[in-house]
Amino acid sequence: MNLRLISLIRKEFIQILRDPRTLILVLIMPIMQLFLLGYAATNDVRNVPLAVFDQDRSPAARKLLAAYRTADYFELAYEVDSEEELRGLIDGSQARVGLIIPPDYSTQVNGNGQAQVTIILDGSDPTSASTALSAAQLIGQQHATQINAERIARQRSLSGLRQPLEVRTQVWYNPDMISAYFMIPGVIGMILFALTSILTATAVVRERERGTIEQLIVTPIRSGELVVGKILPYVILAFLMVIEVMTIGHYWFKVPIEGNLWLIMGVSGLFLLTSLGIGLLASTFARTQQEAMLIVWFTLLPSLFLSGFFFPLEAMPKFLQWISYLMPLRYYLAVIRSLMLKGVGIQVIQTEVIALAIFGFGLMTAAALRFRKRLD
Repeated sequence: MNLRLISLIRKEFIQILRDPRTLILVLIMPIMQLFLLGYAATNDVRNVPLAVFDQDRSPAARKLLAAYRTADYFELAYEVDSEEELRGLIDGSQARVGLIIPPDYSTQVNGNGQAQVTIILDGSDPTSASTALSAAQLIGQQHATQINAERIARQRSLSGLRQPLEVRTQVWYNPDMISAYFMIPGVIGMILFALTSILTATAVVRERERGTIEQLIVTPIRSGELVVGKILPYVILAFLMVIEVMTIGHYWFKVPIEGNLWLIMGVSGLFLLTSLGIGLLASTFARTQQEAMLIVWFTLLPSLFLSGFFFPLEAMPKFLQWISYLMPLRYYLAVIRSLMLKGVGIQVIQTEVIALAIFGFGLMTAAALRFRKRLD
């Protein structure tokens, strides 16, 4: 190896070490991808939230609930007193599965009759719904086998033996469990979050790299006007992309739009504050467009994996589920899917809307203040 090549390599290493922030981001990114892919990239759904409407409240009904609880597929999260309350929990995505036990359950099971229980599944997430459907039917069959064994032991005869338990399933909002119904609303969230934050961050840094931002500073324009002027075109572009995706999704992929369009656009605008805030905030830390892209991707990767966009949140470890509450995209995906597929009103999604407002205004305020300080 000649001295010229050694000098060039040495020069490149010096150049890398002079930009420690980019170096740290590059070294941390593979570790983040490793943990996210290792823990979050799974469809092995467990602990699906289950809401129970037990109209019998007998020892036999409690045995059935124990069978579902101990199977590790379901988490008995809610006990309700009416079908309306159960519907509200599924509409708001607090519960993914509902179990309705009829009032004559114990009478049928303890006799020689056939009890019928109903399993209601939220089909807006086909991955969780298909797993829950298979698990619910399998657990029901196993419990029916156990009841039959108790009947045989009690009667000491196989005569008149019949299936003691029938699990009837209903899939709401997406009966055929079409994956496009799940993915198309998610694409809207990904576009709003990824493209607007990247475009905003690189646009501001590009002005600084070219030296044109100094020309803007010396003009009579105020710093607040400069911020608005820089991000407003991307706001308009983002809404055009949302309309484009919704139109193609509805007319080509047949994804239903059950909710109010103005509410969908209003919530999308609220979420847009978050992505613009992240992009603007990244531009205040970055010196180059490459560095701005890395900073945005540093926030984008966890959001995509921990928001429920690719993989069900129920399939992730508990510590990642808790971290997911820090991801604004999680709340927006829950809102947009509920609005498009379920047609819910603002009262059902008000918790998620409040969370989006806190994230949006908080990040946008911090970004605007820091951007104004950098201009000063």
